[in-house]
Amino acid sequence: MIRIHPPDLQRMHDRLQAAIRGHAEWHRQLIRSLVCRLPPNPADLQDDSHQCCGFGQWLYHEAHQDLRGRPEFESIEAEHRRLHDLAATLLRALVDSQSVSVASFDEFVAGSARLRLQLDSLRHEMAVALRSRDVLTGTYRRVEILPTLREARELAQRGIQHSCIAFMDLDHFKTVNDTYGHGLGDEVLAAAAKCVTDHLRRYDKVFRYGGDEFLLLLPGTTAEESWQLVERIRTGLARTQLGRAGSGQPIYLTASFGLTPVATDFEAEECIARADKALLLAKAAGRNRTVCWDPATSTGTILERELSARPASRD
Repeated sequence: MIRIHPPDLQRMHDRLQAAIRGHAEWHRQLIRSLVCRLPPNPADLQDDSHQCCGFGQWLYHEAHQDLRGRPEFESIEAEHRRLHDLAATLLRALVDSQSVSVASFDEFVAGSARLRLQLDSLRHEMAVALRSRDVLTGTYRRVEILPTLREARELAQRGIQHSCIAFMDLDHFKTVNDTYGHGLGDEVLAAAAKCVTDHLRRYDKVFRYGGDEFLLLLPGTTAEESWQLVERIRTGLARTQLGRAGSGQPIYLTASFGLTPVATDFEAEECIARADKALLLAKAAGRNRTVCWDPATSTGTILERELSARPASRD
């Protein structure tokens, strides 16, 4: 999961596009020098040429920290440096009026192809993330939930990986909108989503279900492990300032969570319904807590009362 807010991710994607175009132009000029036996760019003969080129500027000074920690980014960095080292070897042979080694040239061509594939893969992943993200919160959009949960259910059915999901609702969020306006409400919502994301593992996913409701997918966890993870999120959120009113008053909110395993014998929609029922119980019990789905209590009088009080638009 690329954890970069959509506007920042869009700027990063555009800058990557420009860096790739710059790299393609560098590659074209290098081949032109070799084929036409033209004087090379002196910068390409320097030991730090990989840091000084246009793509190197993006790679070492502009790329987002979230990208830097990814294994594929390290591969791109290593391949780019190797390519510059090979280019310098080829150009020095040209300067010394020597024949360009066929093996060195073939290695340069192969390295160029590998780097293009790596960059295309990164660019594609960023483009997919942009299409699938909620603009305000940076979380995945609701339309992504069912396909993702169906994949998680299939993995569980095959015995490869079990997962849990948690339904999350910010407590009394409507009061923020009613008291301070939707502008500050949006700021608080985005800050809450960031806090949740920051407390998750890199491979967990957060989806904006609607309004101030979110769905969390926690792969590779048991119910107990998921409960501990969600509790860490809940307590961390309660301690985090999410905004500040015009009067200077800091704004804090808590959240309620409903947790359930991704079942192998029920469809993804039923798993969501179970997490939603557990969330209703958490709210009925006083909010700011995590409740695990339990068939023994999910049909009790507390749940029935909450369901009957729920607005029709959420049924």
